[in-house]
Amino acid sequence: MNSTEKPAVNFIKSIAVFCGSSDSNDEFIYSQAYELGRSLANKNIDLVYGGSKLGLMGQVAKGALENDGLAFGVIPEFLKTKEIVHRELTELITTQDMHERKLKMHEMSDGFIMLPGGFGTFEEFFEILTWAQLGLHQKPIGVLNTEGYYNDLLMMFNNMVTKGLLKKENLDLVLVSDSVEILLDKMHAYESKVETKWLTNKEQT
Repeated sequence: MNSTEKPAVNFIKSIAVFCGSSDSNDEFIYSQAYELGRSLANKNIDLVYGGSKLGLMGQVAKGALENDGLAFGVIPEFLKTKEIVHRELTELITTQDMHERKLKMHEMSDGFIMLPGGFGTFEEFFEILTWAQLGLHQKPIGVLNTEGYYNDLLMMFNNMVTKGLLKKENLDLVLVSDSVEILLDKMHAYESKVETKWLTNKEQT
C-alpha cells in the first residue's frame, strides 16, 4: 500500500443495537446506552433497534433522536400490546414474529452492537453471530462491554477456543471495547476472515 493511502474502512450507514428493555440499576450502563445513540447520530449512522421506549432501548433511541439522528424501531406484532413502543421514532416497523424481526434488522443494518441486556439480548446477538460464523454475512459485530458487564461471557468464549469447540477465527468475529468510540473505530476497520462456504463439496455429499 502506498504510504499516502488510507487503510480501507467499512461504509457503515446503519447499526442494529441489541440491548435490554429494562432499566439498569447501574447509572453508568444507563448513560452509556444514551451515549451510543448520541455517537451514532453525530457520525450520521442510523440506529436500528427493537422499537421500545423502555430501559436501555429507550435510552439508545433518546440519544439518537435528541442529537438529530435517525432511529428505526422493529417490533413483532405480538409485543406491541405488551411493550410500550416508542412513538417518536423516524419509523416503526412491525413484523409477524421474532425471527422476522431479526431478519429485518439484519437487512437494514451494516453492523451490530450488543449492549448490556438479558436473555433476549443474548438470543439476538448469538443468532446474528452464528450467521456470521456460517458466512451468511460479513458485517461487523461489536460488544460494548460497559463496566465489564460481559467479562464472564468473554472468558467463556476463550474457554471454548481452549477446549477446541470454537475456532479462533470465529472468536475474532466479536469486536469488544468498553468505549463507544473505540468500538465504532474497530467496526469501521473490521475485515471478515471467515470462509463464506461452511462445508466443502466433499463434506456435503
